[in-house]
Amino acid sequence: MSTTYTSPVEPAVLQPAPIKRLLSLDTLRGFDMFWIMGGEEIFYVLAKTTGWAWAIFMADQFTHPDWNGFRAYDLIFPLFLFMSGVSAPFSIGSRLEKGVDKSGIARKIITRGLILVVLGIIYNNGLFTKAIHDIRFPSVLARIGLAGMFAQLIYVYFSQRAQYIWFVGILIGYWALLMLVPVPGCGSGILTMECNLASYLDRLLLPGHLHKTIHDPEGLLSTLPAICNALLGIFAGTLLRDHGQTSTQQQKTLRLLAVGAAFVLLGWLWDFVFPINKNLWTSSFMLVTGGLSLMLLAVFYWIIDVKGIKGWTFFFTVIGMNSILIYLAGEFIDFGYAARFFFGGLIKITSSGWVAALLGIVALLAVKWAFLYFLYKKKTFLRV
Repeated sequence: MSTTYTSPVEPAVLQPAPIKRLLSLDTLRGFDMFWIMGGEEIFYVLAKTTGWAWAIFMADQFTHPDWNGFRAYDLIFPLFLFMSGVSAPFSIGSRLEKGVDKSGIARKIITRGLILVVLGIIYNNGLFTKAIHDIRFPSVLARIGLAGMFAQLIYVYFSQRAQYIWFVGILIGYWALLMLVPVPGCGSGILTMECNLASYLDRLLLPGHLHKTIHDPEGLLSTLPAICNALLGIFAGTLLRDHGQTSTQQQKTLRLLAVGAAFVLLGWLWDFVFPINKNLWTSSFMLVTGGLSLMLLAVFYWIIDVKGIKGWTFFFTVIGMNSILIYLAGEFIDFGYAARFFFGGLIKITSSGWVAALLGIVALLAVKWAFLYFLYKKKTFLRV
């Protein structure tokens, strides 16, 4: 039987009510968000101040390729989408089993998705601060909201076999659209930033401005394959929620690892004809990031829920319980000022050079974590 723990309150990623959750999932979510909240700055600072080869390599891995290619930092966003899918069988599945009306569940799913779209617009632009032609409407939060919304609706209304068909159909269909549909002035099968169907449709249909002027990495058409990241999470969550009826915990771990490795291999093979590209969220990119997400979940699940090694998880769980909040908070809370106020003088007196620079980043992360810990102790969580 799967080992679960009962969270005292509901985690902050798209959950309608408090549920039993896998500790490994909340820990992995916190691990993912740690890098978004500033963990990557450790490598940037060390690379800049020391010139150490390993630090330069790691700092490069925490950047995005200009166009085609893959680096470790490209996994952060798809992994978050994947985990929102893993949650669905635990939250929505239990309600479906109790006979809750599907239309009511669907309304809540759609409402949460649209709220995230609105939050994304506010995050990008503020409230009523820009003219409509200066507003960027696509966003990270919008992609999480829309991709998660459609994946959960597929989960609610279709059988598991049909969900697999949706998964394969979206990936192949997106490949066919980008490679076979001609773009005016460019032709078909061209995947440069200027000449691809996704960028063309964004320029044609989206109001406001695009993030890269002629292209937006969170645009309309490229949301399609992102649905598959969330669907893959749903497949993984369904397996883990099985409660040992058809698989033991060891078998679940091995299955996640094996399928994840197969997806990574398939994605890299597809790269030869359909390049791995985060900006376009190509089908090959989805397979690589989805496969790595499955493998990471398997590792965390095996260590935490199977082997019961849990002492180290609290640090990340505190972050994972308020993941959306810490993503938004940096826009309206000056954590840097607080870090300098509390630790700046001490760092200046006791350290210099790369050590001082590193301690500055650690201080910033400590202030953010203390903020989240305070909310955790007060049982205050942003619930969308």
